[in-house]
Amino acid sequence: MSARSELLRRLREDVHRPLSKDEIFEEFEIAKDQQQMFSDLLQDLIKSGQIFKNSQGLYGVPEKFNLIGGRIEKTASGNAFLIPDDPEKDDIYIASANMNGAMHNDKVFVRPVHSDRGKSQAGEVAEIIERVNKKIVGNLEKYKNYGFLIPDNNRICNDVFIPPEALNKAENGQKVVAKITRWPEKNRNPEGEIIEILGDKDDPGVDIEAIIRQLDLPGEFPDKVLTQIKNIPDEVSEARVKKDDERKDLRDLKLVTIDGADAKDLDDAVSIEKLDSEVYRLGVHIADVSHYVTEDSPLDSEAYSRATSIYLVDRVIPMLPEKLSNGICSLNPRVDRFTMTVFIDYRLQGKNGIEIIDHDITKSVINSNHRLTYDAVQNILEDKESQERQQYSDFVEELEMMNELRRRLRRHRFEEGSMDFNFTEVKVELDEEGHPIDLKKRRHREAEQLIEEFMIAANRIVAAEMSWRDMPFIYRVHEEPDLDRMQQFNEFIHNFGYSLKGVKNGVHPRALQEILEDVRGTKEEKIIETVMLRSLKKAVYSDKNIGHFGLGISHYSHFTSPIRRYPDLTAHRIIKETITEGYLSEERQDELDSELPKIADHCSLQERRAMDAERDSVDLKKIEFMEDKIGDEFEGIISGITGFGIFVELENTVEGLVHIKNLRDDYYHYDEEKYHLIGERTKKIYRIGDQVKIKVTKVNRDERQLDFELLEKLD
Repeated sequence: MSARSELLRRLREDVHRPLSKDEIFEEFEIAKDQQQMFSDLLQDLIKSGQIFKNSQGLYGVPEKFNLIGGRIEKTASGNAFLIPDDPEKDDIYIASANMNGAMHNDKVFVRPVHSDRGKSQAGEVAEIIERVNKKIVGNLEKYKNYGFLIPDNNRICNDVFIPPEALNKAENGQKVVAKITRWPEKNRNPEGEIIEILGDKDDPGVDIEAIIRQLDLPGEFPDKVLTQIKNIPDEVSEARVKKDDERKDLRDLKLVTIDGADAKDLDDAVSIEKLDSEVYRLGVHIADVSHYVTEDSPLDSEAYSRATSIYLVDRVIPMLPEKLSNGICSLNPRVDRFTMTVFIDYRLQGKNGIEIIDHDITKSVINSNHRLTYDAVQNILEDKESQERQQYSDFVEELEMMNELRRRLRRHRFEEGSMDFNFTEVKVELDEEGHPIDLKKRRHREAEQLIEEFMIAANRIVAAEMSWRDMPFIYRVHEEPDLDRMQQFNEFIHNFGYSLKGVKNGVHPRALQEILEDVRGTKEEKIIETVMLRSLKKAVYSDKNIGHFGLGISHYSHFTSPIRRYPDLTAHRIIKETITEGYLSEERQDELDSELPKIADHCSLQERRAMDAERDSVDLKKIEFMEDKIGDEFEGIISGITGFGIFVELENTVEGLVHIKNLRDDYYHYDEEKYHLIGERTKKIYRIGDQVKIKVTKVNRDERQLDFELLEKLD
């Protein structure tokens, strides 16, 4: 057991009062020459939220002080939730009055308080461990000789006061970046200094630049990274292949990549072999990024800092430089590439059955036959006379075998309990100046499903292998939902004639999937899917394997995208070390025990920030797309109901608000339990899923505001 783990165990189990640092040294018999190292360990544990140091300088585990560590997730209302570091703990509601100066994404300790929210826990921020929002992006509103920065991120609810000496020539209405100079306190706004003027808020490109600054990610890679990658080759040499005798040579194996037409970072390839009439061998070949991104190098440090590639509407902010992401690591066709391969042997049983009979994880070198697109694969599978079928005739048989395997894997996964939400994705098409010209829905067809199923298969094999070996590892986990939330959800769907099985004793994901299947294609599909999703926890990274509820899987990891996700790169390193040596040394296990919780927490945070930015960039362009459509009429579906109005989603996926004050035929009241508005006199009801006709009345890009007038209910 590592020193970190042993310290935490003994503080939890053997120590019955808070200890000073000297008492810890005495209790744990720390020699004088080891005390500085142990002090550093204590400080590290405080920063990670695993140990609490009180105002008297005494140390203990947080739970002994009645504290829970985690990250703040703020809502636009000003209230928030604590997302605990321990994925097995429930989220904790924090009223705005109990934030005590904490901001969105800050790492904090929370103390439970009395709750009026039924069984839901409530708390107040007791201490802020780590500040995240050191820079804020927004519009400057100037008053005489001072100003306020209005944050673009509506989760940062505090306007930032800018004193006269900190305006730095910024003018009213400009999009600016401010550095926080004084953190918020109870009933006091944060203060800041303008450090960058992005331009007038309506200037072309300023809106997306603002989102990039909000993430605080540099556009260019540092010089030390660019210097390091000069020594990385542009191709895999035969001499390097021969030198690595542990790497399996798969260059004669027929395999392809399948991605979107505009993808450039091709990190996965697939193969399939028919071993006999009942056994298929699936090969999932993932770019061996860890071969080039060595641990603790400048390149690795920058990749860790970014943690993920970010796909904004008009650009990609990559985790790795283009030389790697689009070059030596990308599995481009007809060139040798180093990979990590997962082989899985499946036995087909009857018409629909399937079982895993063997698997192997190995280092490899491949040479992809083709770079296929989802559209090309779909045409091959659908149309026997397609041009693509002739163009890729050497791989048609394999694609048909893959599609049969996809069908069985997908069927088996949903039978086990994986959940299948039917939400629509949209691609925004831009002109050369960055203005939106079209919104296109993305279809999730057999070609996309094929890659999805194969990546899930590889991810779960890798996680199960590392769990079986009892090695430190980074998992992708999704906690079971709170029972009280599931009971509330069950009460809600009773209004539509549905019932959730097993809600009193803990819900199985299969029960939720059955509800999704039952509502598919019905009027209430949208509302039930939306409310169900709100009732679930969010998936995160963790060094503790608690399974993945949403996928109905007991072991799951992210292994298949190391070009764009740091957890996958971390997983590759651990797997490669383990399969090469057969085990990890005790020293290496101690090191991973120490590092993995920090990596998991950091990557989960960066993932949430990236997802916010990606969504914001799309939503921004959707609103801009509607700017010339004021007065136009559209049909749509009610996508949300609140006490202040009705959200309506149009066919093009744009969503706007009908304010309750503009419903003029009656006074309407919000029924929170049934998620609907009901007229006081007419008893007319508006529910999520109702079809309506609206007119666009207001478009405001600055406030991310799109207002509709409700013309009529269509059903």
